Amino acid sequence: MSNRFQFSSGSRHNRYLLMRHGHSEANERHLIISTPARGLSAFGLSHQGEAQLQALLDDWRWPSPTRILHSDFLRTTETATRVATHFGLALQAEPRLRERDFGDFEGGPDCRYPDVWALDAQDPEHCEHGVESAASVAARMQGVIASLEQSLRQETVLLVSHGDPLQILLTALAGRALGEHRARDALLPASITLLD
Repeated sequence: MSNRFQFSSGSRHNRYLLMRHGHSEANERHLIISTPARGLSAFGLSHQGEAQLQALLDDWRWPSPTRILHSDFLRTTETATRVATHFGLALQAEPRLRERDFGDFEGGPDCRYPDVWALDAQDPEHCEHGVESAASVAARMQGVIASLEQSLRQETVLLVSHGDPLQILLTALAGRALGEHRARDALLPASITLLD
């Protein structure tokens, strides 16, 4: 799946591809896996996710990346590794690209996501149930791009992350209220969004 996204403010020194990891074991089991304690070493790609990545790489339609940064969770590392191997690139783990911490809902059923999103819509700075605020997620995700803009020029950077952080980042880059991040079309597993 391909998406295009226009930056709302100024030009960038680099081109960015935002990629959500492929379908994972957490997706398959309908679980929220959002902390390093579980996400770094378990809940990698499902068989469906592996197949998604193979199809994506067989029919790559985006600019070829020159650098790959990824969340250090297993599912994003496995996704990034497949892409890096295809393009002959090294990987760089970037903890700021990690999944949003869903606090008390960690390890529970993913039917609790809408509860958090409803609170986000009222207040993107809320931390109810120990959840990482949407504002905090936006700050760390934008910080990755800001760092790359300071250190790189004319690169095509693939950032491999997770659904919620990417939705929040795209909302922030569009200059929209962070509480509206679920008003965007959901980013599907193994989808890529090109930032122009």
